[in-house]
Amino acid sequence: MATSTDLFTFRGVFQRIRNLLPKDLRSYLLPVVYGLGGGLSAVAFQLSIQYLYLAVWPAAARLGLPGFALVSLLTILTSTLVAGVILTRVSREAAGSGIPQIKAAFWRDFGFVRARAIGAKFVAGVITIGGGSSLGREGPSVHIAAAVASNLAGRFGVAKQGRRPALLSGAAAGLAAAFNTPLSAITFVLEEIMEDLNSTRFFAQVLIAAVTATFVAHVFLGNVPAFDIPNIRQLHWPTFFLVIPVAALAAVAGCAFQRATLSWRSLIKKGSRVPEAFRPALGGLVNWALGVLVFAGTGRLGVFSLGYDDLNAMLRGQVPLGATLLLSGAKLAATIAVYAWGGCGGIFSPTLFFGAGAGLLVSEAAGLALPLTPSDRIALTVAGMSACLGAVVRAPITSIVIVFEMTHEFSFVPVLMIGTLVSQAVSRALCKTNFYSEVLERDGVELEHHIPPRSFTAVLNRPVASIANFAPVTLQSLDAEAARQAFAGVAYRQLPVLIDDRIVGVVDRQATESTGNGKIPCRPPLCIDPKTSIREAIDLMVSQNTEMLLLTSGVDRHLVGIITLHDVLRFENQLAELE
Repeated sequence: MATSTDLFTFRGVFQRIRNLLPKDLRSYLLPVVYGLGGGLSAVAFQLSIQYLYLAVWPAAARLGLPGFALVSLLTILTSTLVAGVILTRVSREAAGSGIPQIKAAFWRDFGFVRARAIGAKFVAGVITIGGGSSLGREGPSVHIAAAVASNLAGRFGVAKQGRRPALLSGAAAGLAAAFNTPLSAITFVLEEIMEDLNSTRFFAQVLIAAVTATFVAHVFLGNVPAFDIPNIRQLHWPTFFLVIPVAALAAVAGCAFQRATLSWRSLIKKGSRVPEAFRPALGGLVNWALGVLVFAGTGRLGVFSLGYDDLNAMLRGQVPLGATLLLSGAKLAATIAVYAWGGCGGIFSPTLFFGAGAGLLVSEAAGLALPLTPSDRIALTVAGMSACLGAVVRAPITSIVIVFEMTHEFSFVPVLMIGTLVSQAVSRALCKTNFYSEVLERDGVELEHHIPPRSFTAVLNRPVASIANFAPVTLQSLDAEAARQAFAGVAYRQLPVLIDDRIVGVVDRQATESTGNGKIPCRPPLCIDPKTSIREAIDLMVSQNTEMLLLTSGVDRHLVGIITLHDVLRFENQLAELE
């Protein structure tokens, strides 16, 4: 209820409107509001980037190489320095893609996002991407739209602990407006943020918001696909076999991008002496050097900003193979550098670019021996885009649907499905998790402690650290009297023995009681990594007939915790209560 003090404030007006609506109607009308707010913010973000890019880069390209090199250097340095100040002084949450932040906000913060993140992400994202840094606008669009929806929910009186529906609705609205892809916006929210395609709890709100945002995009941007490609004719049989090496190569490129980017990012965060405000500028300098090199060799600007003009040209077969390889390699290296050094932008657009390069490479090589038509070559290029995106974000349904929606070509779907199967197999072999989850993991955000179990199988695949004891009682010697005193104060049947912080073994209560004075017998320890799955830990206990496993880390096997049979039984009782 609005109080007398806020009766005429925006918050008071919003709350009075909310209270006038019946509860059932409110649950369907509020997502419309979230869709409008998220869609408008995403469209404004996209148009701002476009205006800034068009105001600088095409004109700079007409100056010739020396003039272009100077103008592009000043532009990318200025934009990254300003963005660095915003990201360190206004909101640190605005750095990077934005999707990991939204994922953490959904599970850890109940959907609450601070309002300051909206302005910081918007301005920093516009000047970073429009200023030439090789990042995408889709992740920031999702972040901005989700934050707008979360704060709109607050205006309508929704408590901080109840904004998950608003956050998801805004996220779907942001992606739907950014790509004009309402279906993939829904699947992305379910696959990536909620990590559960079977969930129906928020489906209606997400659907309404995504459709609303798509209408907003149609009004301001038109009902046109993101990529304009020639009419596709019937695909020939070699295409369905060639998609396998295309998807494998695209997935390898995506995994190489993920591992290189996040490893470099971790090294910078741990050991760089460069002040945080200046770090994005270093990534921008690498981007500039690579972009100028490619411009000098090909006359193309694809290494800078989104690179959609060159990506469209690649889809139309207007970029020679040599230029494609140069563009793709430089784009990959530039994006790694910009993201690793803390730039503000997403990874959707760059991964689509890498994947397209992989598809073109294979199709051109195969075309020397097989009669591939232009439609076949385009299909393989599009399959590479889908495969690379799917390998990085590990959202297979989204990677199929989003590329289909971006091209408006239903004939691509069978090829995309084959490519997705291959890319998922390759990515799971090369990377343990997806890009966004690994970002959170490296930043110390452990979402498994906040995500409730959905099935017995899913819980068994969780790391054993989620049910372990990280403050175990230990013995400091093998003296029988000291051990009996230690056991007298606890109910445990076994205790680990640490002497000079070195693991010696495990002592049983029964052995302690049956031993007189002197040393007591000690069993060899069974040590496992904290990331070992619960299933593997249980199997090890059964096969080795033991009641205790020691969790260790580092080459010196430093004890960090234990897991006992009692922990396992308590865990199984909790699962039974969920049935």
